Amino acid sequence: MKYWTQQVIFDLDDTLVHCNKYFDLILGQYFEMMSGWFNEEGATTEEIRRKQAEIDVATVNMSGLASDNFPKSLIATYRYFCAKYNRPAEPFQEGQLMKLGLSVYDQEIEAYPGMVETLDNLKHDGHKLHLYTGGDHSIQRRKIEQMKLDLYFEDRIYIRQHKNVEALEEILRGRPFNRERTWMIGNSLRTDVLPAITAGVKSIYLKQENEWLYNMIELQHEMQQSLITISSIHEVVPVIREAAVHQNTSHG
Repeated sequence: MKYWTQQVIFDLDDTLVHCNKYFDLILGQYFEMMSGWFNEEGATTEEIRRKQAEIDVATVNMSGLASDNFPKSLIATYRYFCAKYNRPAEPFQEGQLMKLGLSVYDQEIEAYPGMVETLDNLKHDGHKLHLYTGGDHSIQRRKIEQMKLDLYFEDRIYIRQHKNVEALEEILRGRPFNRERTWMIGNSLRTDVLPAITAGVKSIYLKQENEWLYNMIELQHEMQQSLITISSIHEVVPVIREAAVHQNTSHG
């Protein structure tokens, strides 16, 4: 069966490889430490969790997806509670938090089940695969190399600190993309879905159970109509194949 070739852009973190679960693991240790430090003052884990999430989102909004944002949010939250309870912030404790926060990037990279099969099938079908990820270049490159993703994406790999409408537009204009046959696949409504719909490319939203607060935004109703929502990477190939066959038929 003949397919109409598609350009398929994949997000990396929590689309192809695990990411959020490692941050949740470190946050669990962080809340334990903070609860111990501020136990006498009566600070609750829920209160600490809310404040850290608030600071985390504000930091990323301001400075993009830099690797030190996460440990900085842990320290800023610690300082907030020190100020709230009129306690001096201790450099030793801040050092512990910086180390804890950065340790999230030392975790072993783990692919989502179905990643290789999905990429193999799309490549076999003749589609052109692209990888578009946000974060520090060295950290993201390490993940890409460990997972041997160059085999699928070759030189079509884009790493940006700010992952937004402007960044995606720059990528789309930099190569001969046909937007009617271009897809953006990712788990973030903010950095994957919204920019794709705004840029006039098709969007597949990979909905994850435990999503980072920063990624969650409310889309306008007409935008919600423009995306396909899936809950597993295994669903990508059938969606792309159906669209490719339909386009081939409609173009005669």
